[in-house]
Amino acid sequence: MDPIGIAIFAVSYALISMRRLDWLGFDRPAGALLGACAMVIFGVLTPHEALAAVDGATLLLLFGVMGLGAFLGLDGFLAGAEERLARAARTPRRLLGGLIWSAGILSAFITNDAVCVLGAPLVVGLVRRHGLPPLPYLLALATAANTGSVATLVGNPQNMLCAQLGGLVYRDYALSAIPIALLGLALNHFWLDLCFRRELRVHRLRPVEYVPSVARRAQLDLVVIAATAVAYTLGADLAWAAASGFVVLMLAQRRDTQRLWAHIDFSILLFFAGLFVVVQGLVESGLPAWLFERFPLTALESGTGGGWSLAALFLVGSNLVSNVPFILVVRDAMSALPDPELAWKLLAVASTFAGNLTLLGSVANVIVAESARELGGFGFRQHLRVGFPLALATTAVGALWLLVVEPGLGLA
Repeated sequence: MDPIGIAIFAVSYALISMRRLDWLGFDRPAGALLGACAMVIFGVLTPHEALAAVDGATLLLLFGVMGLGAFLGLDGFLAGAEERLARAARTPRRLLGGLIWSAGILSAFITNDAVCVLGAPLVVGLVRRHGLPPLPYLLALATAANTGSVATLVGNPQNMLCAQLGGLVYRDYALSAIPIALLGLALNHFWLDLCFRRELRVHRLRPVEYVPSVARRAQLDLVVIAATAVAYTLGADLAWAAASGFVVLMLAQRRDTQRLWAHIDFSILLFFAGLFVVVQGLVESGLPAWLFERFPLTALESGTGGGWSLAALFLVGSNLVSNVPFILVVRDAMSALPDPELAWKLLAVASTFAGNLTLLGSVANVIVAESARELGGFGFRQHLRVGFPLALATTAVGALWLLVVEPGLGLA
């Protein structure tokens, strides 16, 4: 084994596990880039090997989907959404449910992170306008965006990665995962309603007199996003379909594209690119191979509990190492399993629901907590009280569906 590669990975992981190192001025993307450069400088990888480790298809897919979300933000899709939700709901409890289902469904098409970036100001506005307790609605947005994103292979970055590395087909995965997402959102709704029923009971929504219509530009955005979903379903390449949808909107809207770039988080692309290199350096160090020789995934899969043990490992590993690095580390071991396709689906589901386990389990959680600082946001313990049971329950439901229900229905 190469101790240098292992040491660089350990330092890089320590950097990206922290939200920000003020004394160093580093954030997660900078930590990943530092690790990538170190892997080349210290000879763990050659420059060619480092560049080859970067999965361009995943980066293009993430860029295209973020671009589609950027158009929704610029074209005022959520303008008036506060009023529409409040008028339709009429009560705080129904408003909570409406927020959960809206965020969950939308995240399946434009990613959980984009939904939280767009939705956090909406939630802040709702809480202020109606004098509501902020915590239930902030947690509803964060957890539902994570839960609903499990439905498709473009719902979150880890699913995109599973699609590219595991060769998953969009339509086949969606047929398996949409029922899991619906059941997960139902659990999400039930659990948050149960946790905050007392707080919501004593509040009332103010009357809503005017509800603005959805802008024409935003309507076009929704049509193009729906068209890209159809293209995915028909077997189009995920990355190029998303990028093409983004370009179609550029041509159709004829807006100054310089305004678009400010609404796309290029630091996420940098983070992924650096992480690909860092994890490849760890693979070349020999540590993952050594671990999987002694603790093979096949032993878990064939042992007592079978796929259930794999689901538990994927859930825990996605929080200990973070979901994207964990997926990159186990990718080679996945091919040795008797049913790699099922294993990749299980990994996508478990790594997605793992995002609700802790505050730092998903970037979406951090986005909401930081965006709502003026309302107090929420802390690690507040999130853990709601997210930990929810992550366990939804992962159990997802595993049950993939391992027992779907095969029993003859859909697998």
